[in-house]
Amino acid sequence: MTRATTRKAGTAEASGEDQAAVPRRLLSHATKLFAKKGFDRTSVQEIVEAAGVTKGAMYHYFGSKDDLLYEIYARVLRAQTEQLEKVASSEAPLRERLRSAASDVVVSTIDNLDDNTIFMQSMHQLSVEKQKAVRAERRKYHERFRTLIEEGQESGEYRADKPADVIVDFFFGSVHHLGSWYRRGGALSARQIGDHFADLLLAALRPEEGSA
Repeated sequence: MTRATTRKAGTAEASGEDQAAVPRRLLSHATKLFAKKGFDRTSVQEIVEAAGVTKGAMYHYFGSKDDLLYEIYARVLRAQTEQLEKVASSEAPLRERLRSAASDVVVSTIDNLDDNTIFMQSMHQLSVEKQKAVRAERRKYHERFRTLIEEGQESGEYRADKPADVIVDFFFGSVHHLGSWYRRGGALSARQIGDHFADLLLAALRPEEGSA
């Protein structure tokens, strides 16, 4: 059976149920298998068997196993970008906007911790083009977050003796490190951890006395 044939079969199969259900199921089972066996040791056949669909159904939504790995992270990043834009463009005071943005990204990272961890561990196995695409989208997110810091630096609300780029890299380095220590069921909820991260960021941005 050719790839074109399997795509047609997948289209017919997918039409029999919620169009969003199949890709969600494929992504869910791919995430579990990548976590258990590793991206490189997981076959397409194992993914479709676990998801209970045919290869045709998978290829209707994802052109390859690479596409699954890319989408595992891309869907999280899209949701984070949408939330950041909503917060950043609101009429709330700057401090509230930055605090919300910082806390929200921690919460969404924890909520999707398996997806983020798997992707970070396996990103190097993607094609060069897909790696560039991911980095470009993540850079856009960081740049939007950075504008909130620059706004405060320009107004004097935040200290301006540290480059905004360095501040952003420092903060997100901590966020990306969550996968190495966070455990579900711990003493702190995701929101409590997010609020602590946000408070630490805002405290670090407070101008030193006499410097304003």
